Amino acid sequence: MKSKIADIRQDYSKKALEESDVLNHPIQQFEIWLEEAIKAEVMEPTALNVATVSKEGAISSRTVLLKGVEENAFVFYTNYNSRKGQALQDTKKAALNFFWPELERQVCIEGTVEKVSEETSDTYFESRPYKSKVGAWASEQSSEISSKNVIVTRFAKYAAKFITKVPRPPHWGGFAVNPTRIEFWQGRPSRLHDRIQYEKNEAGVWLRSRLAP
Repeated sequence: MKSKIADIRQDYSKKALEESDVLNHPIQQFEIWLEEAIKAEVMEPTALNVATVSKEGAISSRTVLLKGVEENAFVFYTNYNSRKGQALQDTKKAALNFFWPELERQVCIEGTVEKVSEETSDTYFESRPYKSKVGAWASEQSSEISSKNVIVTRFAKYAAKFITKVPRPPHWGGFAVNPTRIEFWQGRPSRLHDRIQYEKNEAGVWLRSRLAP
């Protein structure tokens, strides 16, 4: 590798984050930051990294898109039979990370996982573009395939089957991550970053604290 990756660094200095800057409830604070990311036109403001652990203890992560903050939970949709879908159902735990480099911010979330209702999944699926709906049928996500042509053929098959109305596949739907810990991170000069953490206690009350950078 020709590039000296150890020398790549960026000093953050756009904003600070004080305890007085944040709201008492982390979901409300998240919604403010998300709206600011959207207004700032950051690339993919709803993109989040989802880290899961399988029942065997194998850790994996990937990026998906947030599709809602509903009843204080973070909601996204996927194939239930995929690697992440299986892990989420087996352990019912996940860690999420939003990174908005243009604002020098990230939000780290840990929580428990449950499926959203079938009605909620149906409603969201119906809102998707036609080709995205067909794609949900065509792809047996995370399964090994011999070539890309397998997907192309399956897509054509289901497009012919569902010419106008595409029902939601039974293996596809939403997950809701109910947070137990949320950290708001604001980049600062000299790596002295501001970190405000919210942690839910056994009584369901959010406790707030500052963490060392």
